[in-house]
Amino acid sequence: MAALCESFTLCGLGPSSGVGLGGGLLALEPGPDPDHVLLTDRGRTATLFKVSDQKPLGCWSVKHGQIITCPVVCNFETHEYIAVHDDKVLRIWKNKDINLDKVFKATLSADVYRIHSLPNGGPVVLFKGGGVRTLDVLLEAPQQEIENIISDEVIKWSEAFMEGQQPVLIFATEKDGDFFVYVQKLKLNSLCKYKLEQQELSKPLSFTAYIKNQIITLLCLYSSDSVYKVLIPLRQNSEEEEQILSRSLLLNLSVSGSVLKGTSFVVLDKDHIAVLGSLAASGEDSKECLTIWNTKFQTLQTSKELPLGTSGQLWCYEEKFFFTHGKVLTVIMYKCETSSLAAAVGKLKDSQTPDVSSFVNWNTLGDEELVVSFQSQQSVALKSESKMTLRSKRNTVAKVQPDTLSVGQLLLNLKDASTTVFEDELRQFISKAQMPDLQASIGCVITALINRCKTNPKYYPRNFLLHIVQTRDLSYSLCPDLMAVALEKKDVHLLQICLQRFPDIPEEMTYACLKLFLSISESYLQRIDVNLESVICYIDIEFNNKEVKTEIVENGFNAELEQDIWDTKFTKETYLRADGEFCPVGPQKAALLNAILHSAYSETFLLPHLKNLPAQQAVLFLRYLYYLYVKCSEKINTTLPGVRSPTISQIMDWMCLLLDAHFTVMVMLPEAKELLSNLHKFVRAQVRFYSELNKIEGSLRELQRLNHQKDSQTYSIEVLELI
Repeated sequence: MAALCESFTLCGLGPSSGVGLGGGLLALEPGPDPDHVLLTDRGRTATLFKVSDQKPLGCWSVKHGQIITCPVVCNFETHEYIAVHDDKVLRIWKNKDINLDKVFKATLSADVYRIHSLPNGGPVVLFKGGGVRTLDVLLEAPQQEIENIISDEVIKWSEAFMEGQQPVLIFATEKDGDFFVYVQKLKLNSLCKYKLEQQELSKPLSFTAYIKNQIITLLCLYSSDSVYKVLIPLRQNSEEEEQILSRSLLLNLSVSGSVLKGTSFVVLDKDHIAVLGSLAASGEDSKECLTIWNTKFQTLQTSKELPLGTSGQLWCYEEKFFFTHGKVLTVIMYKCETSSLAAAVGKLKDSQTPDVSSFVNWNTLGDEELVVSFQSQQSVALKSESKMTLRSKRNTVAKVQPDTLSVGQLLLNLKDASTTVFEDELRQFISKAQMPDLQASIGCVITALINRCKTNPKYYPRNFLLHIVQTRDLSYSLCPDLMAVALEKKDVHLLQICLQRFPDIPEEMTYACLKLFLSISESYLQRIDVNLESVICYIDIEFNNKEVKTEIVENGFNAELEQDIWDTKFTKETYLRADGEFCPVGPQKAALLNAILHSAYSETFLLPHLKNLPAQQAVLFLRYLYYLYVKCSEKINTTLPGVRSPTISQIMDWMCLLLDAHFTVMVMLPEAKELLSNLHKFVRAQVRFYSELNKIEGSLRELQRLNHQKDSQTYSIEVLELI
């Protein structure tokens, strides 16, 4: 199984992107660290990016009038960067260098096609005439003569590998419609030339290759919408005459009448490839998309539509795809699981292999496929009987006992059943404790309920869905459409429970829930059932909506006594008073926001979505976070009472996130100015308070030590002076 996961924008590509990539992207290469990539634009600039932070670590440009003519690469042994501009001028520099005019420069005697950097073999330079040199050999005499091997042929693609301790370079050329493949073993100075078998009315568009057990596997994407495989043994006599390489069909890029017009592709593992191209069905407009195919079973595993268009380039490093989408460079993470039919239907027995059934998109399965996916492990006779039942009673509710049916069969039989019968049968089905593939079956039940909601907008089994989520250990990936439908129906209670129980909610969905919770009115929420257990112990709202403090102040903290310390002016508009703090939201909305604070997230993926939060909603959320922050500071252990109450760390993390996403906007908003000022003063006062505590830390430790040394048998009073 293969699945596309989270996506995010690495950088912009337009003139206003600020990273020098206005001319479009020439290539993307791995950087000195697995989290780094090198971007080379079609002009003068190379930029080093840290992928997880989406920020540039360095940017270097050649002078005006000069052009970088091949991708910049990193020398993994020396951590230096190597570039070629104007075809022949070689530049080498390090991170600390700023001006490329002052770094190492060498003018070569021939035009460079590409530099390949190998982790354990150093950089290898391929010239446009087919000559190959290692960088070390080239730097010994930059003006050495470079042989011309390919005469009138034009290099279309190249790649380099390490086979043991030996660098191997392969490149493909074209001349008058014929394609040739060269394999160069550098240490042995061995060069083999091959000719690709011709195909009428079709030619190679893209190449990729990998090496294993002394055999190079060359994959070719042809204009006939097919991928072919060519095997090239390394142990070949270089003196033999030119050989013709035979091809074998690996994959046809067509599914359900649609054909993928691929532009580039990459190998993911021995059974999966990713193809970027345009998917076109007869009579419909083509749509650009990224797809993952299983070459073992000849199936399309997953795809993602790219409506803004791409440049046709695709790169893959560290289980991440990189490609241009519109005017930005997009990153999509992916997963590839064990390629087997058992994995595809969630029957894999290996306990160390993740449950791949969570990646199955049940909405894409037809009726018959649904039955096959959940076929129970029963006898052949029972299977035959079940199939006969389906054929004869497809449009009626089966009269077979529920325990003899798999979930797929049950859903087929209930396809046209009434709502009451439909829900009753499903309730009875999921109540069975000893059910094989329990989670996958329940996920399929939820998907069936959601699909009925989509076909009948008036139908929404809120209580049934809520019961399933509250009583079963589910995940977002098992029922991905559930929260989307709950958002559409504004079912905030179900969303609250999902946020509390699902461990794998995407950041995009978390943001959508936050936006809904902040935008929905308090009057609407007062009429809705919401779980208030996370707020009931520190917020008590009377019917006039004024907060009443019900807790005992600990550690001698009192807002009136601390007024001078905080040095803050409180007004009605700030939601804070000297005699007690007012919560800016009602208890229902506070409970919903607490569920957001408890949800797991990655700052890298959440921050881009959080920047789209409307300014007024961002201010309201910050007010609530500030309120929680003050509440936590009242407690000696900085912990709010109650069940599932936010922790001080969660509050601080979300405050930092929100300020990172909206600081400029908040500074400009009049209603946020005093809030930011109060927050700044409150934090400053706390820093001052803890600084004073640190000063007496030594004295307190000494006091503790003295108390341990004395063993007073009688009552006594001691006065210790802290100096």
